[in-house]
Amino acid sequence: MVDHLPKKLGQSAPKQRRPKPTARERVIAAGFGGDLASVAREANHEDPVVRVAVLNALARLHEVSVATVVAALKDPDARVRRRALELSSTVTGRGVKSTLISALLTSLDDDDPLVVDSACWAIGERQSKEALERLCDLARNHSDPRCREAAVAALGAIGNDAGRSTIISCLDDKPNIRRRVVVALASFEGDDVDAALNRCRVDHDWQVRQAVEMLERTSPLV
Repeated sequence: MVDHLPKKLGQSAPKQRRPKPTARERVIAAGFGGDLASVAREANHEDPVVRVAVLNALARLHEVSVATVVAALKDPDARVRRRALELSSTVTGRGVKSTLISALLTSLDDDDPLVVDSACWAIGERQSKEALERLCDLARNHSDPRCREAAVAALGAIGNDAGRSTIISCLDDKPNIRRRVVVALASFEGDDVDAALNRCRVDHDWQVRQAVEMLERTSPLV
């Protein structure tokens, strides 16, 4: 049995030194502490996990700008680019309708499918009509079904008639994309939409059928 008690009466046990905070921990602490300067110093840290933490800290401090997002979208690590896209919906001020939208459109061509997915979401949040043609192409032709689904969702969020035929055409795609089509069609009305929803009512995937039932309960257009 090991005796952990001090060997001499009155002798205190040696204090263990606390490990030095990592760069990520310092950034997180600075974000909670309102220390913008300390956060900014780590913006170009070699570890992408730290750079993601910087974006999170800037968001906490309400300091995410168009320039912040645009710079992060050029980061070599996909995790940083994805986080920048997720935070882009919070950005306000000068450049959100021009510089920011241009950067989001460029992200639709990213090599990482999850970045493309996030870019579609960000564009849908901005309801950017400038992206309609590119989104239609993605919804029909992208090799990754996650990107096709995200493009359909973005077209539905934008709700412009230019995307209607593309959304309906995606009923020939995989079940998860057909379910997304049902949700996207809530933004539209017309005979072609009614026909598409009738087709979904008898879809062989029960979740597609269920999506139509849920839409009927919640949407005044159906």
